[in-house]
Amino acid sequence: MTKTPDFAKTMQDMMASFPVDASAFQNAFKTQAAFAEKFSKVALEAAEKSTEISAKWAKDALAKAGDVAKAKSEPADYSKAVSTFASTAAEMAAENMAAFAEVAKKVQMETVELMLAAGKDMSEDATAVVKKATADVTTAAKKAAAAAK
Repeated sequence: MTKTPDFAKTMQDMMASFPVDASAFQNAFKTQAAFAEKFSKVALEAAEKSTEISAKWAKDALAKAGDVAKAKSEPADYSKAVSTFASTAAEMAAENMAAFAEVAKKVQMETVELMLAAGKDMSEDATAVVKKATADVTTAAKKAAAAAK
């Protein structure tokens, strides 16, 4: 019977002669981790601010609703209280929606800044990796050419 050739040694030799710079992968991972940390910070700050706005809005609305629930001596006072509550609620909605818009605007600006910075960092990392790989491949090609002579 024919024995199947063992290519393990051949593959090991081939991979050993192929230049791989693990530090490039480590640097890329560190860059990505730093970007993720900054982006998470932006998202968490926005969530915190949005929660504060929502809580304040709910507290204010409940306080105003208490005025509507109070007993009135005249029937017309009930419609006046509801009307006042409705206009106050509309004002609160406008104010709070503007506050949410400011949070969203801030998140958008910070995200764009982070994306631009990340793009610049990745471009610089990629350029460095390509330069190093080119130098390594050139060196390996020269050694192979010298060995072939």
